[in-house]
Amino acid sequence: QVTLLESGGGLVQAGGSLRLSCAASGSIGNLIAMRWYRQAPGKQRELVASIIGGESTNYADSVKGRFTISRDNAKNTVYLQMNSLKDEDTAVYYCSTDQIRTPGGGLFRSWGQGTQVTVSS
Repeated sequence: QVTLLESGGGLVQAGGSLRLSCAASGSIGNLIAMRWYRQAPGKQRELVASIIGGESTNYADSVKGRFTISRDNAKNTVYLQMNSLKDEDTAVYYCSTDQIRTPGGGLFRSWGQGTQVTVSS
């Protein structure tokens, strides 16, 4: 199994920046995608950013131009650089990975424990 450990959350003023890290350990073979989700109080969990195959990235419209997802394959770590933070970015941020299940195929999704990001105005 893959174990995901998020770090880097905290309290930041609006307009500030944070960098979240997610370190993967354990059985990390056949990684297809790494993603960042977030869930604000009373809201549904939403997909924030994805990196697919270590090459292509996707972002929610609400964070385009402000957030950057990247992956360091040597360290088995994915990052989310968050700039120009807004009050609306306050949420628990979760790291997630998708792997190909072997030998039968299909996808297996793992989740981290979450890290709190609070933006104060």
